[in-house]
Amino acid sequence: MRRRLLVQVMAIAALPLFVAPAYTAGEGGGGSGGQTTTCKKGEVWDKKKKKCVVPQYGMLDDDSIYEAGHDLAMAGRYDEAISVLTLAANKQDPRILNYLGYSHRHSGRVTVGLGYYEEALRIDPNYTLVREYLGEAHLQIGDLAGAQEQLKEIEKRTGTGSREYGMLSEQIDHFLRS
Repeated sequence: MRRRLLVQVMAIAALPLFVAPAYTAGEGGGGSGGQTTTCKKGEVWDKKKKKCVVPQYGMLDDDSIYEAGHDLAMAGRYDEAISVLTLAANKQDPRILNYLGYSHRHSGRVTVGLGYYEEALRIDPNYTLVREYLGEAHLQIGDLAGAQEQLKEIEKRTGTGSREYGMLSEQIDHFLRS
């Protein structure tokens, strides 16, 4: 408990130094009705206040934390995304766990990322975006069978026409060609 509190305090203290511009767009690019709001360094968008704020533990709702963390991860600012995502009150939100996994994996901590993906799937086994990213993680460590297993799981849930199926299938094909 003390260690977790210390990590949270350190994350909050470090945010003004590391948080990049954050945007309101979520996974589907919807965010706030398609409008993108850019915050200056050290701030994130607060949907309720409708303005950029310096993030503090418990200050932002989890949706705002998710959106800021997602956008930082998509911008390649993985450690900053992790700092923001760890502020979420609901530590069992599969969206938060997914992007913690994504950010750790892209930061070179694939094993840590795998743990977050597995936890997200324990909570929501039908979350196919997690399955896509988990399959990609398996490919990163050379586990073709693990990636193919996730592809089959996606197919069971959405068929072969989903974005997640197409993306992971493409990654597997690339892996096989290399």
